[in-house]
Amino acid sequence: MYLRKSRKKPAARVAVTALICCATAPLGTPLATAADGAPAFTADPLATWQTDGIVWSLTAAKGVVYVGGSFENVRPPGAAPGQGQVKRRNFAAFDAATGKLLPCAPSFTGNNHTVRAMKASPDGRVLYVGGSFSQVGSVRVANLAAFDTAGCSLRKSFKPAVSATVRAIDTTDRAIYFGGDFSRVAGQPRNRVAAVATTGSLLPFRADVDLPVRALSAATSHGRLFVGGDFESVNGQGARSLVALDAASGKTVLTYPGWFPPQSSVKTIARDTTRFYVGAEGHGPGIFDGRIAGRLTNGTMVWKDTCFGATQAVLPYKGVLYSASHAHNCNETPGGFPERGDRQHLLAQSLDNRRILHWFPDTNDGLGEKVGPRTLAVSAGVLWAGGEFTRVNDAPQQGLTRFGNRDTGAPKVPALALSDTSPGKVVVTWRASWDRDDASLTYRVYRDGKLVAQKKKASTYWDRPQMTYTDTVPAGTSHRYAIEVTDGTNSSAKSNSVTVNVPEKAAQEKAAPEQAAPEQAAPDPLAGDPQ
Repeated sequence: MYLRKSRKKPAARVAVTALICCATAPLGTPLATAADGAPAFTADPLATWQTDGIVWSLTAAKGVVYVGGSFENVRPPGAAPGQGQVKRRNFAAFDAATGKLLPCAPSFTGNNHTVRAMKASPDGRVLYVGGSFSQVGSVRVANLAAFDTAGCSLRKSFKPAVSATVRAIDTTDRAIYFGGDFSRVAGQPRNRVAAVATTGSLLPFRADVDLPVRALSAATSHGRLFVGGDFESVNGQGARSLVALDAASGKTVLTYPGWFPPQSSVKTIARDTTRFYVGAEGHGPGIFDGRIAGRLTNGTMVWKDTCFGATQAVLPYKGVLYSASHAHNCNETPGGFPERGDRQHLLAQSLDNRRILHWFPDTNDGLGEKVGPRTLAVSAGVLWAGGEFTRVNDAPQQGLTRFGNRDTGAPKVPALALSDTSPGKVVVTWRASWDRDDASLTYRVYRDGKLVAQKKKASTYWDRPQMTYTDTVPAGTSHRYAIEVTDGTNSSAKSNSVTVNVPEKAAQEKAAPEQAAPEQAAPDPLAGDPQ
């Protein structure tokens, strides 16, 4: 994480007012309505190749998913560290539909030898790769390279010579925008953001950004480039963490005062046809770690969530905003969860109203800065996630995972217990289970192997209510009870059975008290002990 000191800057001359629109919702608000949309993916991971390090960037083009980061090898699904390794130096390519490892394997070396950013051209014919490297294979480059996707061949003529790390890339038909830590491109001054033509020649686009750029999104229909990062000043004006620039000149179009407090940085920007979405990371008290939706037309805010846990990636897809973070304390976001001392690393939210939807695949914190997932991409109807994690849904899986649309995970069966019994009645109880991608679960109660009841209940991992079932049976009989739970597609195994001996009759009332003996006079304390 990048730490910086807060510094006062002149007020921006071009600004918009933030419109914070959405009231907070209390804990227990229903998780979703029909209007909210639904996640396009299940929470059950597909078998996926792994890395032996950190994945910083994912992008897709023409049926291939490209993976960039800080790693030396990849290994097959299910393989333990060191087993079945295949050499891939900071870059790998996979079939987007099947997940198969492809032979496209240029190595990125030199400097800090890491790939930090990737983006394909709009037609998918060229892949642009940025990071901290000085060599691709045997060819000298400087932190930014281009490949023809058809043959996975380096475009040797594309050599813009960037002076330091490239952390973000976006592309249009005519320009490749990139941002990072650099101060020069092709020998010319360019402070943290620049643009080159498809040939690699420097374009006149120019902006002066005082601190690193970490996210870019080009909205060509609006003639704007959204830029996010650690900065506080752009083109000599105050602009904390987010700015919209003219896509041709680099001049400031909009700033966003009040959106981000000191010590909060924009780490990710994405957009659809009408809105842009940003995710932030903060350090220290009073920071903002969550997500914001804004209008492309005028830059006003649509909604802002309040979750803690630095957001590393956002991705809008089919009415849902997917995000990678280590979210906690989302209590004031609709559908959110309270502070519990744990983290939820992947989230899905309604694009319309920020409501957190019931989709809870998870990773651990993992390596490095221990923030879990760092990047997301969708291709061939599959969601890919990469980052620092070493486990997914509590099972070993390092650096890379993916999610499709086939629900394969059954809820865990709850433990059944006897709550009460009396002649003709048995009461059994259990704590509701939960499922990663289905809020409403059905519980089936069995007596002596036969289904006698079904009860439906919504639950989450932070809210699992107690449930009961009262059964009517003849007095003086014995029975075995068990339970199973289903999400409508997958069912758990049956629980361990509970044996119940039903009483023949109610316990007799206590016998009437014996008749008291005639009252005797209390002994005289002065008369000595009675004999």
